[in-house]
Amino acid sequence: MTNPIEALLAEKGVLLADGATGTNLFAMGLEAGEAPELLNETAPDTITSLHQNFVDAGADIILTNSFGGTRHRLKLHHAQDRVHALNKRAAEIARAVADKASRKVIVAGSVGPTGELLVPLGAMTYDEAVDAFAEQIEGLKAGGAEVAWIETMSAPDEIRAAAEAAIRVGLPYT
Repeated sequence: MTNPIEALLAEKGVLLADGATGTNLFAMGLEAGEAPELLNETAPDTITSLHQNFVDAGADIILTNSFGGTRHRLKLHHAQDRVHALNKRAAEIARAVADKASRKVIVAGSVGPTGELLVPLGAMTYDEAVDAFAEQIEGLKAGGAEVAWIETMSAPDEIRAAAEAAIRVGLPYT
């Protein structure tokens, strides 16, 4: 499994990733407590514009709008049954922007924490975490993400679960 980030880094020496997706979405009208992932369906033009702005600013890597895209996070918004569809759509939007760029732009599928604590501190087992991340990453891969971007996790077991899920799905990860 080739990691496209490593390949582009070898070619360019330095890569610029996008950033402050949430901050930018709040500036674009997202309200506190709203799920950014739902914008993939309700406001795809907003997400397209966000990605395009990052590409125009020189980003080599754009992250999908899927940070809270596991069933555990989406259940807070009654969308836990739409994990695959929301993540696929997130990747499709980013992929369309990347494909229009005049240079190579990598689509990285943003995979954030579940918000749940793993056993023994919480109720979620390691295998349940792997399954939740795999469900999300399958959607991201189906939509055109080239790599799973595992981010903002503090629990080593949760990081390992996300990495194992990426391997299971067949997507390189960083």
